Amino acid sequence: SQMIDDETEDELPEIPLPNVKASILQKVIEFCTQYKKEPMQDIEKPLKSSVMGEVVQKWYADFVSVEQPVLFELILAANYMDIKPLLDLTCATVASMIKGKTPEEIRRTFNITNDFSPEEEAQVREENKWCEEA
Repeated sequence: SQMIDDETEDELPEIPLPNVKASILQKVIEFCTQYKKEPMQDIEKPLKSSVMGEVVQKWYADFVSVEQPVLFELILAANYMDIKPLLDLTCATVASMIKGKTPEEIRRTFNITNDFSPEEEAQVREENKWCEEA
């Protein structure tokens, strides 16, 4: 019977995940396990709050309370593995970090260098005025 056990183990399909680190995969599994127990409520768009605890249940809000590099790797993993609720949650978290902030504050939050000249920046603001009126 030992031989049969070995054979069955060999037949399990291997799923290659070259783009997902073990630590991130661990968090993805943690998310899926929780989601199976208590599905996350749908995220309203546009976001009603920049506080994730007011958008989803506490467990999910705590889950995405992580360092930015981890959050971005979770987005990539959710996208790569096609896990829509996790993609929704992680993208909504990034959206919550942007909500209500000026371009300068957003650059500080995400450590983005402004490579526009003052003239270029003025032109971009002018071209995108319509967004701010909504």
